Amino acid sequence: MDAKLPASVRIVSIRRVAFMMSNALGDTLISMVIVRNLRASGVGVCVFGTHVHALRHWFPHVEIHPLPHEDDCAALLESFDAVLQMHRHQPFARLAQAHPHVIDLHDVEYGDWTGCMAERFAQFTRTHFGVAASTTDNGIAAPATLKHRRHRHRVVVHPEASTDDKRWSRERFIALAKRLQALGYEVCFVIAPNERGRWIGLEEQGVAAPAFDDLHALACWLYESGWFIGNDSGIGHLASNLSIPTISLFRRRAVAERWRPAWGTVRVVLPRQWIPGARLKEKFWRQALTCRRVVTVFRQLAEQA
Repeated sequence: MDAKLPASVRIVSIRRVAFMMSNALGDTLISMVIVRNLRASGVGVCVFGTHVHALRHWFPHVEIHPLPHEDDCAALLESFDAVLQMHRHQPFARLAQAHPHVIDLHDVEYGDWTGCMAERFAQFTRTHFGVAASTTDNGIAAPATLKHRRHRHRVVVHPEASTDDKRWSRERFIALAKRLQALGYEVCFVIAPNERGRWIGLEEQGVAAPAFDDLHALACWLYESGWFIGNDSGIGHLASNLSIPTISLFRRRAVAERWRPAWGTVRVVLPRQWIPGARLKEKFWRQALTCRRVVTVFRQLAEQA
C-alpha cells in the first residue's frame, strides 16, 4: 500500500474518499480526526466500520456504513478516488487488490513522527493531502437528550485492555474502587461480556459492573458520568473524546507519549521509574504503579475539575 499519494492524485483531484476503520475502538476514534479534516477541506468521506457504525449517532454529519465483506470491496470502492486504512492488514488484508489508490497509516504510526496519534493524524492530513489547516478534533457530538457529567460522583473504571500486558492487576483495581468509595464516590466497572470471566465475584466485593446492550448505550452512560480511570484502551479514548476527566494508566512513558488520549482533561499515570531497562519495566510495571499513586492523581484532578 502507498503511504503517500502521488502528486497527481493529491487533494486537487481527490473529491471522494473511503475510510475502512480499524477493528479497535481507540484507533477508530483517532482515525476520525482524518475524516474531520478531510471533510472540512471539501473532500467527501464515506466511513465503513463496526465501532464507528455503532457510534454513528455521535457523528451525525458523516456518511457511515457497517464494515462490508472483503470480497465486496472492489465493487463498493470503484467510485472513490482513494481508500484509507490505518493498518496494513486489518480490517482487510487484500484491500490493495480492490482499489488502485490505497493508503495505510503504518508509517505514521511507527515512523519518525512527533506527538500522540491524534496529533500525528492531524499532521498527516496536512503533509499527505495538502490540507491547509488541521485539528485533532474528530467531530464527535453527543445526542441532545444527554446531559454532560450529570452524575458527577460516578467514577467509571475500565480494568480491561486489548492485551494482557496493558492490564493493571485485578487486586489493585479493586483496592482503588474501595478507596474511591471511601471518598464518597460511586464506582462502576465497565467490563465486556467476553471479559467478565476474569471478574467473577466482583459484586461480592461491593463493586457494580453494569451491562450495556451496545457501544452506543455505553457511550451515553459514559457521557453522563463524572470521571474515568482505566488502562490504555479504547474505552479510555472514548471517555477522553467525550470530555470526561480521564486518568489513563500506562506501563511505559514512550507508549504513553504515542497512545495517550488526546481530548479533554487527561492525566497519564506511569509506574515509578526505579525499574531499569524497558524489558524489566514491561515485566514489573504493575508492582511499580501503586493504588496510592492513582488515588493521589485522582484527588488532584478532582480539586481542579
